[in-house]
Amino acid sequence: MTPVRRMTLWWRGVDRTLMFVVLALIATGLILAMAASPAAADRLNLSDPFYFLYRQSLFAGLSVLVVLGLSALSVKDARRLAMLAMLGALVVMILLPFIGYEVKGATRWVRLGSFGLQPSEFLKPGLIVTFAWLLAEEKRGAPVPGRLIAVLVYLVCVILLMRQPDFGQTLLITACFGGLFFASGLPWLWVVGFGSVSIVGAVGAYFTFPHITDRVQGFFNPSSDGPTQTDRAVEAISRGGIAGVGPGEGEVKHVLPDAHTDFIFSVAAEEFGLLASLSIIGLFSILLARAWTQAMRLNDHFVQLAVSGLALQFGLQALINIAVNLHLIPPKGMTLPFVSYGGSSMLALAFGAGLMLAFTQRRPGAYSAV
Repeated sequence: MTPVRRMTLWWRGVDRTLMFVVLALIATGLILAMAASPAAADRLNLSDPFYFLYRQSLFAGLSVLVVLGLSALSVKDARRLAMLAMLGALVVMILLPFIGYEVKGATRWVRLGSFGLQPSEFLKPGLIVTFAWLLAEEKRGAPVPGRLIAVLVYLVCVILLMRQPDFGQTLLITACFGGLFFASGLPWLWVVGFGSVSIVGAVGAYFTFPHITDRVQGFFNPSSDGPTQTDRAVEAISRGGIAGVGPGEGEVKHVLPDAHTDFIFSVAAEEFGLLASLSIIGLFSILLARAWTQAMRLNDHFVQLAVSGLALQFGLQALINIAVNLHLIPPKGMTLPFVSYGGSSMLALAFGAGLMLAFTQRRPGAYSAV
């Protein structure tokens, strides 16, 4: 098959709506990096004011290549790659106490030259696809205790994440894990049991980990020492109004150390206003609606679960980030998918998006006739 023919088949089969939404979110991240980069560089005394913009541009370019490259994979190859990514991430997470380095009291990264790799970011998409395969295999009647294995893998991941510690990622994979179990036909008794165990685990984390206790108490009982990061984020969102104060005119990026990462949504709201905020939320809404609509039309139960789970990850991560910016929940240290600055986050999200596009490719027999 000639390259032109292969490209034509790919273009006809790829879900262009999902692809263009992901590309639009990456482009949004570049625009906001241009706005937030000078302030972030100034806080760190970097000589180049566009240091973060250049790095974000590099990550964005690599992410586009990852998305497009993975979207052409077959279902089998995409599944195998996701499982390899999960296993690789687990191995690195096990070794983090020996090869990782600490940032803000957490050991979540390994250093690769000037690049900090966070393996838990790549764990999420691989884990979701693995869960989907295990649950689908058991439902298909294969002699594999899929649910039991999935539960054991989930518990190992929770232990490794809480050892770092990383409660935000634990919360996210727990929600995705529960969503996949429910979508696979989990009995209501299991749903209630899983929900109860999750609540007990959250309460236990509150009493066990001091940083979680401090964040929760700080959320419900604000300190009189001055405004917190979330307070300043809410003020910036309010200051932006309908149309924003104008590109480059925002103040929050000068006072928040994480304005280019966890609080990029407040930068967008302040400088570009409510319309920009709703546009970002709208893009995530389109991504979720399109992915779940396609998932319901797919014939393969594994692919249905994998697409639903990956879309759920993107949606929940965006929801958590925006809720923190609006001071609706305690800070979680979670990025806004495809928009926030961060190499590991951007590349891992592109990995998940590429897998989702591979699974939703139009192939003979893949979709039910409408």
